[in-house]
Amino acid sequence: MIRALLIGCLLLLSACASQPPLPATTPSLPLPLQLHVQRLADGQSQDWLLVVQREGGAIRWSMMDPLGIPQARQKLVDGQWQADGLLPPNPQARELFAALLFALTSADDVRALYPSAQARDLTRTLPGHWQIIYQSSEVFSVNIVGQPLSYRITPLGAAR
Repeated sequence: MIRALLIGCLLLLSACASQPPLPATTPSLPLPLQLHVQRLADGQSQDWLLVVQREGGAIRWSMMDPLGIPQARQKLVDGQWQADGLLPPNPQARELFAALLFALTSADDVRALYPSAQARDLTRTLPGHWQIIYQSSEVFSVNIVGQPLSYRITPLGAAR
């Protein structure tokens, strides 16, 4: 029993230590943004509203369900994620926010900020992490590499 508990604690710590990649400097984004996020996994779909806004030198990411109940809130400050409010840690949301930062970075900035990024036609990839497939600059899909998980991103109020 103690051994199982120890293994569980180690797995939890390793998950907390695992951080999605962030650029050395925060890219210039067209903020504020209000996005509809549709999570697709295991044949099921979930919808969220994501608000991304500048707050001083930080970027605040606030995700809510359709009823307005907060699901995740983080601030990106000086290249580090910080909890914003009393919500419990949500590593999956943090991964999504980091992927969206990559997806929303301009094509001019992506090479300097993400040196290992690859771009071809309407697809941008950060090997080992994310694949972004653009329909337009505002409508795109985020595929999490190695997982049966993807997100469809559209501006709030846009047709699906």
